[in-house]
Amino acid sequence: MSIAVAQDKSRVGGVAAYIPGILLLIAVGALGKYAQIWWNALAKQQHWTVPDIEYVLWAILIGVVITNTVGLPPIFRPGVGTYEFWLKIGIVALGSRFVLGDVAKLGGASFVQILVDMTVAGAIILTVARALGLSGKLGSLLAIGTSICGVSAIIAGKGAIRARDSEVGYAIAAILALGAVALFALPPLGHAIGLSDHEFGLWAGLAVDNTAETTATGYLFSDSAGKTAVLVKSTRNALIGFVVLGFAAYWAARGEADAIAPGLRAKAGFVWAKFPKFVLGFLAVSAIATFGWLTKQQTANLANVSKWAFLLTFAGVGLNTDLRELARTGWRPLVVAVIGLVTVAVVSLGLVLFTSRVLHWGAPG
Repeated sequence: MSIAVAQDKSRVGGVAAYIPGILLLIAVGALGKYAQIWWNALAKQQHWTVPDIEYVLWAILIGVVITNTVGLPPIFRPGVGTYEFWLKIGIVALGSRFVLGDVAKLGGASFVQILVDMTVAGAIILTVARALGLSGKLGSLLAIGTSICGVSAIIAGKGAIRARDSEVGYAIAAILALGAVALFALPPLGHAIGLSDHEFGLWAGLAVDNTAETTATGYLFSDSAGKTAVLVKSTRNALIGFVVLGFAAYWAARGEADAIAPGLRAKAGFVWAKFPKFVLGFLAVSAIATFGWLTKQQTANLANVSKWAFLLTFAGVGLNTDLRELARTGWRPLVVAVIGLVTVAVVSLGLVLFTSRVLHWGAPG
């Protein structure tokens, strides 16, 4: 009996550890939302001609300021670290705003673009990493992170290729630094180039590494671009298992990683273990919406859940952006990541413009 009581207290204590950080995410997210309202009201009152700074950017900036001035006390870190959980909740709920026909059309088109992007970017990153004297496994992690899914892909690849913790740390820091750059650089570039919401959503989904930064980048451009970016990125995320399997097989053949059991079943199990399960949740909700099993009110409620979940995500992106930590990464992994980002951005932009304006692959109807 005393053991059960102790276990219950342990669970309660474990849950309680997340509460301060989650409350901070809510506070920063809400402050970002009200900052947008306040800024627009002030501009109207003073007759200023200023851009409408989206709540997404306000939440991120407020989080960045907090982390890089007063810092993030340890009591908040467990809860703030849940921002990726809220991201997955937001993506699953967003499925209510897509029918399966849209998912198949956009996912199929983006799949071809992703394969081209991955091949070109991966080859260039591995070549540059080797030229700069980085270890083969650090180069592999940078290639995996840049071409597929940022931090999640790096973590998925860590054990599969037996990479050192220091290599993982360097790769993650470089990818996070580049995600922050893309977040602020791509939306103005998209407007300057004259991209449509659909085109920019495709570009963000193809070019930005981390799912959180991809989502924020898309929504900074427009709500429609954000939806498209999430769908394209989810298609990209679905390839994590296959890409990690390829790198694992390469390093295993060199005797520097655990061998993968022979047979199709073992390889399928490996891919399933690395597969991001929230993508299935997104498809399940999309299927329910497609068959008309949701009322208008339920669809609206899920849309609100998605928006609030993303708001917590954007707050978490800012609170987890420690500029001092990123500066300590060292220049070589960062140079490789910069070259990777530029390569992916340029190649994916070319693909988007070609498919949209030459082949006339339009937005889903």
